[in-house]
Amino acid sequence: MKRFTCGELVEVITAYLDDALDQPSRAGIEVHLACCEDCGHYVDQFRTTVRALGDQPAEKLSHGTRERLMSAFRNRRPA
Repeated sequence: MKRFTCGELVEVITAYLDDALDQPSRAGIEVHLACCEDCGHYVDQFRTTVRALGDQPAEKLSHGTRERLMSAFRNRRPA
């Protein structure tokens, strides 16, 4: 089982909440959360934010704006 640091937890929080991590990684996150009060608060705040913002109506983008954004995402190069 992987042991996670606070910084690593922050990097995978979305995957954790979406249940997209493999079982060993998920177990490692849960072990970290059991002993790190600060990360537990962070996860709770993240969940609260997702619930609050998840109910917002989707904004409509113009076709041109959507295409520019999609092109920017496709052309983004990892640092």
